[in-house]
Amino acid sequence: MMVKILVVDDETDLEVLIKQKFRKQIRNNEYEFVFAYNGREALEKLGQEPDTDLVLSDINMPEMDGLTLLSRLQELNPLLKSIIVSAYGDMDNIRTAMNRGAFDFITKPINFEDLIITMEKTLKHVRQIRDTLRAVKENNILRMYVDENVLNFMGGREYESQITASEHIEATVMFIDVCGFTSISEQAPPEVVVGMLNTYFDTIVKEIIAQEGYVDKFIGDAVMAVFRGDYHLDRAIDAALAIRQQVNQLPEIDGDSHYRPKVSIGIKSGEMVSGNIGSASLKRLDYTVIGDTVNVAARLQGAAEENQILIAGSCYQQVKESFKCREIGELALKNKAEKLSVYEVLE
Repeated sequence: MMVKILVVDDETDLEVLIKQKFRKQIRNNEYEFVFAYNGREALEKLGQEPDTDLVLSDINMPEMDGLTLLSRLQELNPLLKSIIVSAYGDMDNIRTAMNRGAFDFITKPINFEDLIITMEKTLKHVRQIRDTLRAVKENNILRMYVDENVLNFMGGREYESQITASEHIEATVMFIDVCGFTSISEQAPPEVVVGMLNTYFDTIVKEIIAQEGYVDKFIGDAVMAVFRGDYHLDRAIDAALAIRQQVNQLPEIDGDSHYRPKVSIGIKSGEMVSGNIGSASLKRLDYTVIGDTVNVAARLQGAAEENQILIAGSCYQQVKESFKCREIGELALKNKAEKLSVYEVLE
């Protein structure tokens, strides 16, 4: 499938460079480039080309700069990813761009090998999100407002019976908490807090999707994810290890207090109830999972320290030949009558 990329830059020679460097991909119908010379024109082009996959944008441009454009892109299409390509590579610009939704940042003069790698990484992320949304839609995992009009639109009574169905399933639940973020949220401006948290969540969700899990819900500064199907426990642990690694590579945030993001993770595998749960009066149901397995996973995350991935002893017995773990011992968890055997996943 051909990828459509919008390049936004007031330097006209960049268009020539792009066409030269990507001539093979253009000739083979792999990439199609659309060009705009400022943010205002870029928004017009996106109106004409709604199937655009990626935006490459400069910062300093007339009429509408790249940072303003980033804010407008989030309003226009939250799934559209952007890479900033600019000579202004100072930390303030990078931080502002990331807070406004940029996926990555490349400085000029452009290293085209780096640009190609960054584009491929970003496009892979876009495809993963779209594939997940498609799977979510097909499997009725959407959080939705359920009323007669929606049901009629989605297929009437047959669809209604599907979304109200519940079942016992075997799956793995994972809770990921961004450690220490509450104190930052009390100090930083709201727009900075939201931008930072969205960046962290984007990193976390990417690794969940890569292991074919799905995000059940966001809970404050934590994420609840569910893994089903073959090797669901192994895939959850692989996701947890990747999340820890990726979050540890995120930059430190400067300000009144320095903050470097870390995560604590709890994982539990077993039987749970899956179904749409909510309020009929509010006409809102959330497709989720409930049960002791879910509660234990949450308690394990609560007991985990920074950079710790905790699993139950029953999970360790299933994966001990695949992952290096360390026995923590028996922990007393809230609302559990008996202590639980707990292990830490190291690698």
